[in-house]
Amino acid sequence: MRLVTIDDIRSAAEALRGVAVRTPLLRFDDGLMLKPESLQPVGAFKIRGAYHALSRLAPEVRARGVVAYSSGNHAQAVAYAARLFGVPATIVVPDNAPAVKVEATRAHGAEVVQVPMAQREQRAYELVEERGATLVPPFDHPDVIAGQGTIGLEVVADLPDVEVVLVPVSGGGLISGVATAVKALRPSAKVVGVEPELAADAAASLHAGELVRWPAANRERTIADGLRAQPSELTFAHIREYVDDIVTVSEAEIAAAVGRLARQARLVVEPSGAVTTAAYLKAPTAKTVAVISGGNVDPEVFAALT
Repeated sequence: MRLVTIDDIRSAAEALRGVAVRTPLLRFDDGLMLKPESLQPVGAFKIRGAYHALSRLAPEVRARGVVAYSSGNHAQAVAYAARLFGVPATIVVPDNAPAVKVEATRAHGAEVVQVPMAQREQRAYELVEERGATLVPPFDHPDVIAGQGTIGLEVVADLPDVEVVLVPVSGGGLISGVATAVKALRPSAKVVGVEPELAADAAASLHAGELVRWPAANRERTIADGLRAQPSELTFAHIREYVDDIVTVSEAEIAAAVGRLARQARLVVEPSGAVTTAAYLKAPTAKTVAVISGGNVDPEVFAALT
């Protein structure tokens, strides 16, 4: 299995120039800087991997359309990228996905198909067969991982002496790319994944040395709806190679972090994006960057948490 390289990530950065926002590092306190991917045009980091993956398709293949399955943020990113390329997109999302994410996906011009969470991937593959389209997976693809890895390039460029990078973990595409870039450019830095306690399958897998699967019903319990997926063989290979540890945070700690980010950093952050700040608040470290993966949260949920 070939892992993504720093050269792949640098190539992705060129493809994303003028499309993805080069998000800044914002100071939270003396030890923590925030990387607010909530400032991306789709409100989350997913635009990096989605656009890069579409850009790598042959024009005649891309023209037949794309299909994706997602908890919500990848859905918006593929819909947005497909609109930029002028191609049709069909997105399969869970029937309990936040309304704000579903509505935004439709607003970008994509067709949305809602199914129970455990059926997302199967329905997406059926649509690929039915329509002759191409699947753009949310994390299980080298081009997606390389796109997400551009975050790591920017972190090290902006804070060359970074000591710890905290990254949310779900399917593992984000941390795979970020860890690849950080370890290539700053080998001494620690890359630490963060998961909700109620969806801690990646932490269990890393500590066991092999993939550990949790039932979808268990993972659906967390308020962090973007962190309910599981790593693939490809992303787990990157995690084993480059990630130092994966830690967990409670639902109460996630909720508190959403509120702190709103009041102290003036950021609207969804629970999935707040887990890294929650981990820092639980165990502060020096020269740390927390990747804030997204800010697409239903207003009612945000109001309740802040």
